Amino acid sequence: PARYFDTKTTEPISFFLTGLEELLAWQPNSNDEFNVSAVPLAKRQPPLHSGRPRTLVCHDMRGGYLEDRFIQGSATRNPYVFYHWRYIDIFVYFSHHTVTIPPVVWTNAAHRNSVPVLGTFITEWTDGEKLCEAFLAGGEEAYGAVAEQLARIAQHYRFDGWLVNIENKLSAAAVGNLPLFLQDLTARVHSAVPGGLVIWYDSVLKDGTLRWQNELNDQNRMFFDACDGLFTNYNWKEEQLEHTQRLAGPRLNDVYVGVDVFARGDVIGGGFDTDKSLRLIRQFGLSAAIFAPGWVYEHLGKENFLQNENRFWGSLAEYLPTHSICTLPLTTSFSLGMGTSTFLDGKDEDSGPWYDLSAQDIQPLYPEQQGTLSTSCCLQDAWCGGSSLQLQGTIPPGEERVAVRLFSLQMPAPPKLFLTLLYKLEGPQPDDFTVALEVTTWDSGICFEGNPTSLPEPNGRYHPRFLPAPPPGLAKLLAACHRGSHGWTSRLRDLSLIVSRQQPSLQETPFTCLLGEIRVLDTASVAASPPQVQGVTASQLWWQ
Repeated sequence: PARYFDTKTTEPISFFLTGLEELLAWQPNSNDEFNVSAVPLAKRQPPLHSGRPRTLVCHDMRGGYLEDRFIQGSATRNPYVFYHWRYIDIFVYFSHHTVTIPPVVWTNAAHRNSVPVLGTFITEWTDGEKLCEAFLAGGEEAYGAVAEQLARIAQHYRFDGWLVNIENKLSAAAVGNLPLFLQDLTARVHSAVPGGLVIWYDSVLKDGTLRWQNELNDQNRMFFDACDGLFTNYNWKEEQLEHTQRLAGPRLNDVYVGVDVFARGDVIGGGFDTDKSLRLIRQFGLSAAIFAPGWVYEHLGKENFLQNENRFWGSLAEYLPTHSICTLPLTTSFSLGMGTSTFLDGKDEDSGPWYDLSAQDIQPLYPEQQGTLSTSCCLQDAWCGGSSLQLQGTIPPGEERVAVRLFSLQMPAPPKLFLTLLYKLEGPQPDDFTVALEVTTWDSGICFEGNPTSLPEPNGRYHPRFLPAPPPGLAKLLAACHRGSHGWTSRLRDLSLIVSRQQPSLQETPFTCLLGEIRVLDTASVAASPPQVQGVTASQLWWQ
């Protein structure tokens, strides 16, 4: 069927639904299996609802369902990828189709990096008016059927909820039922999807007129009260943020103030000035909704996309509270889910472009320190997948080393850890440097929900003892690593890379280091044998 398989290649594709009939007729189908996310939402610290402002990203690019619709990847050169997951809290896939089901490759990549994904339910123009009249003015049975289908779709494809965007005027009967529909949808999504969310876009008012408010006020508050959050329009001024802050009360973090990166209309910031909007939004303690950050790709072009993307997100980093990894094992080859070649064990196995966000690895923080350090993605050389992480910097005169924080971790520290690092020093004199990992811990008496970048100083720094060869058996490794904890418990805090020079020097020394893979394993769970795979089925087979 053309909905599920590309007519040119017969490959499985992600799809949307158009109109009320298609939505109400939707049923799970054996052709669906490719579209079900295979990656559960990874846990994070602090949790999403932890009393700090959040960051939502709304991805809107040329109508959606581009090369990202190919579930098993495509040979796309210079595709759009998003990888600053540590800095955002919610990802919305947006298009102008009635029911936008997020392409499963996005759900897989986001979930691996602890970010929930929302689809979009939108009605617009006169067709939207008719559609709303049909299901909202029709009463509880009609709007209940729509809410039920939307909740079932999110549950079936394993994404995390909906952005609801009614961009057309409504009759008195329809707008009267709208808060009830939102309440019903929110309750059904919460019950069907653990951690599910429904967010309302600032559009129609309580009297049914379509007029964007750019704030939370008495005209749109009943819709905010009926669901998990409000995503405001983009043409706000400072006094509207102040008004919103006053009215939101304890639900301050549930208001996502819209920021259009394309800077359409009368807006503050946009483009490389987006930090100006975020600075104001955060002054009032509000959450932010960054709309169409694909501006970097669409406006500045594909050629230097990765450098421009790092510059864009780097300029916002001070306003984006990051989240930490809180489960082990942590293993990553830093692949972006795209490349100009496919690498395996450091060898270029297959030259040629590829794009598959489901193959994107857990992404690190991308720290920048003006003048001394930059972190970027290197497509020319990798250990596994399509890219490695390139660290370039200088060790200042008189100093011996530079530390780069790659991951923030928040979890009880196991008694024994096994770390592996694959790296490559480049440049004229690689033998002048040594590279090591450092793990820091802090006292578990401190429970911290703020921004991990402002944590207290660590009270333990650990440099793993170097094993000249991988251990032949883990039993020997465990015996060699045994240390008593004497009743103290620590929490893992950061995983950093240390680049040191072999000889002290009064000159500044530049270095370039490629990281191919990092693994942090709790040795106790590594020793346990993995669960047996059971009930394997193969479907969708045909011979050619």
